[in-house]
Amino acid sequence: MRFSYYAGCSLHATAREFDLSTRALCSRLGIELAEIPDWSCCGATAAHSTSHLLGVALAVRNLALAEAQGRDDVLVPCAACYHRLVTAKKEMAENPRVREQVLKVVGHKFTGQVRVRSLLEVLAALDTEHLGSRVVRPLGDLRVACYYGCLLVKPPAVTGFDDPEHPQSMDRLVRITGAEPLDWDYKTECCGAALGVANEQVALKLVRDILEAALQAGADCLVCACPLCQSNLDARQSHVNRAYGTSLKLPVMYFTQLLGLAFGIGERELGLDTLFVDPRPALAYGSAKKA
Repeated sequence: MRFSYYAGCSLHATAREFDLSTRALCSRLGIELAEIPDWSCCGATAAHSTSHLLGVALAVRNLALAEAQGRDDVLVPCAACYHRLVTAKKEMAENPRVREQVLKVVGHKFTGQVRVRSLLEVLAALDTEHLGSRVVRPLGDLRVACYYGCLLVKPPAVTGFDDPEHPQSMDRLVRITGAEPLDWDYKTECCGAALGVANEQVALKLVRDILEAALQAGADCLVCACPLCQSNLDARQSHVNRAYGTSLKLPVMYFTQLLGLAFGIGERELGLDTLFVDPRPALAYGSAKKA
């Protein structure tokens, strides 16, 4: 399998461990990634809220560069980037006026034939027996809360690869590792990452609610597919503890890191040592429970 690869800004900076674990995992599965040359920001943070034209044009520029690579699919790990790219592609197909304006701004040929695929979507579509045969380190009775966030599977008219209210694709992948994906109510709730600067108190409450719901469901760790969500839920736990007098310390990992561990990829290669809440005690605890 070969894909154009759009890592986006976060995976080259604050979410480098997502890029590391994605590349390592795809290499182990025989998935070839060709990073889009001269890619630029997709506008997932502020661009689309300040200028509709700019928000679409930034995403389409990257899709046009992906088309020029000659690949049918562009693979996107980041949920926020995925949402912007797939939304822009839909806009270009359905709004001739916007399409005309965007093509003038972008200055690249764009046919709209390239497909935008989330990394989660692609991995979840692989044969489960094939994935299971790659597991060399079963993750015991580790209990995992799969967190999809508000951008990866919503709205269904744009994304459409999983149930928008009760998604299961990440759960199925977690189950392959030997871990137990939990049934809990906050899978697709917003974590408030976009409000981290503008209204931190709202963001802290949303983070607290999600983490406490995961803990109440019995989670040993939480896994996600978005750099904004991961950073918000991981790094803000100490802030939440100060604000609410709690003692939250729940590991928040990328689903690629969890899969990578089960496939025998090294902890440093997966970037586990870069997370704020160290997941390794929880992983060892999960293995101990099975023993």
